[in-house]
Amino acid sequence: MNELEQLVADIGERSLEARHGRPAYPDTFDEQLWRNLEETGLSRLTSTEDAGPAEAATVLTGLARSAAAVPIAETDLLAMFLAAKADVAVPETGPLTVALADAELRDGTVTGTAHDVLWADSTPVVVAAKTAAGLYVGLVTAEPTATSHNLAGEPRGTFAFDFQAHDVLDVQVVDEFTRRGAWARCVQVIGALDAARDLTVTHTSERVQFGRPLSKFQAVQHSLAEMAGEIERARAATDLAVTAATDFGFDSAAADYAVTVAKVAVGRAVESVTRIAHQLHGAIGVTVEHRLWLFTMRARSWVDDFGATTQYARRLGRIALAADDPWQIVVSCPEPR
Repeated sequence: MNELEQLVADIGERSLEARHGRPAYPDTFDEQLWRNLEETGLSRLTSTEDAGPAEAATVLTGLARSAAAVPIAETDLLAMFLAAKADVAVPETGPLTVALADAELRDGTVTGTAHDVLWADSTPVVVAAKTAAGLYVGLVTAEPTATSHNLAGEPRGTFAFDFQAHDVLDVQVVDEFTRRGAWARCVQVIGALDAARDLTVTHTSERVQFGRPLSKFQAVQHSLAEMAGEIERARAATDLAVTAATDFGFDSAAADYAVTVAKVAVGRAVESVTRIAHQLHGAIGVTVEHRLWLFTMRARSWVDDFGATTQYARRLGRIALAADDPWQIVVSCPEPR
């Protein structure tokens, strides 16, 4: 384990221990964890430090394994990216989140409503507003008019916004923004599934039924093997996406293809892995008080962010059918732009 991975694991473990390893439902922002991330330079690793997607993936995966209740991907990979593209000033410290919304441009003011924005209940929001004239980016600190939460209990908010229009951006920036978000969610889901697998392996090893541990039953062994296989297939696709983003950048054709593949593979894995995890935990696995919920519900919530699995599956099919040689699409990434 490298130094960065160990550091993230230690910080995440302390956060989980402070929460007594149990879900808070609905969840709340972990202020102490965020302070620790800022003190160690991890809160904005890729946007302010000499780091790239590989390092970001290590942070996101590690924190997901500890069910970290902080908007780390939203701050570092998304909000800071949009702010830099549009030259919008944002606070130098503290968490940020992002929203993508349709809007209108009237007399130099961009107005609209953003719906179900993750962590928008108490965090400044960098809004990417799509208008007929192009894409505008602004920082919004409005209080939400409605609040809710996703399956994992992470807070979401809906709010009206208005800000002064400055430089207009090409709407294609939205493509890279969405790709970054989808990439981040794939990496985070892998971390959550790893934690769910570890809990399941431990439970089946310790739980004794009919005089022997559950893990000694052949049917349970088959289920554990299926779980491991699904996770490793998803991890391989996600590793490809991390490598593509590292080598060619998020705006490349290679990253576009690899993220599409990863979203499909991860989406397929979430359904079977979370089902098996809860089945093997038995009745205790369906209680919200059990630690398993911290990870399975995050995986189920995150997997549909920035586009559902079916959407990416259709897109992957179109990429293959449009290629001169579909087999090359299956066995290799497209050439980077």
